[in-house]
Amino acid sequence: MDQMTRRPLPDLLSDVVANGTSLFRSEVRLARAEVGEKINQAMNGIVMALIGAVLMIPALVVLLTALAAMIAERGMSPAAAAPVIGGGALLIGLILLSVGISRLNASNLKPNATITQLRSDAAMAKDQVRS
Repeated sequence: MDQMTRRPLPDLLSDVVANGTSLFRSEVRLARAEVGEKINQAMNGIVMALIGAVLMIPALVVLLTALAAMIAERGMSPAAAAPVIGGGALLIGLILLSVGISRLNASNLKPNATITQLRSDAAMAKDQVRS
C-alpha cells in the first residue's frame, strides 16, 4: 500500500462502527416491514375465511336439509337421514378446519427474507474482519 491509501486505525474503526450501525438500522427496517407484511397477510386470510364461513352457513344448512329430505323421500327414515348427512358434513368440516389451521403455522409467517439477509450480512462481516 502506498501513503495515499493508508488511513489511521481510529478512522477505520470509526468507519466500521458507522457502517455496522447503518447496516443494523437497515436490517431492523427490513425486519419490521417484512413482519408487518406477514401480519397483514395472515389477518387478510383470517378475515376472508371468517366472512366466507359466515356467508356459507345459511346456504349449507338449506342444502343439507334438502339433501336429507331427498334421502328420506327415497326410502330412508328422516330420523336416519339427518344424522347421516350431518355426520358427513361434520367430517368434511373437520378436514377443512385442520387444513386451514395448518396453513396458519408459525413457520409460514417467519420473515425468511430478513433472516437470509442477516445471515448474508454476518458472513460478509466475518469475511471483512478476516481480511
